[in-house]
Amino acid sequence: MVMSFFRRSEGGFEAITAHTVSMLADARHSFDMASTALLSGATHASVAEDVYTTDDRINQTEQELRRELVVHVSVQGTDDIGAVLAYTLLIKKIERIGDQAKNMLDLADEGVDLGSESDTDELIALRRTISVMMGEAADILSDPTNEDEVAAYRQKADALRFSLETQIRECMHSEKPGSEVVPRAILYRYWKRIVANLAGVVISATEPIHREIDPDDLDD
Repeated sequence: MVMSFFRRSEGGFEAITAHTVSMLADARHSFDMASTALLSGATHASVAEDVYTTDDRINQTEQELRRELVVHVSVQGTDDIGAVLAYTLLIKKIERIGDQAKNMLDLADEGVDLGSESDTDELIALRRTISVMMGEAADILSDPTNEDEVAAYRQKADALRFSLETQIRECMHSEKPGSEVVPRAILYRYWKRIVANLAGVVISATEPIHREIDPDDLDD
């Protein structure tokens, strides 16, 4: 059941919700920019400043949101503690998405360029799917009351994570050169973590307590 405590019209969380959605939009921007350096021919130097500046803004927003949540508890008492804890979890997950975008950019800095490979179109399609899911997660944060939408999102995230795990296993057993396989395995791993954290964001926005914790969610 979708929990009503995250409705924007209740509990005085409107501003916090808006800042959280903005934070997720920044994470999506970093992800898209880092992806261009890996898949679309952009150089590391051309996008690095943008990605790092955006990540600094994500980290600053996280700290501001934590302070806002502390103030909310001090003013409202413990009645909203479930929502406060859920927000604390989800803003950390968004911050980790930003970190994974920086990790993707680091791959480009190491000379990885997947923009002219036989599987480039497939990789770009996966990248696009993940980016769209970030926008969908933001929509759910803004209004997490549609149970069918939430359930469909979680199913899609689970399916994509399984697909990425399959790709990682195929890389592990591939007889192709390491220079070809290793960058893809690392990228798939980053993408899997991003999708796991997106699912965690949606769960945190719709449930007071995590029912399941993925080991990837514990990775920084």
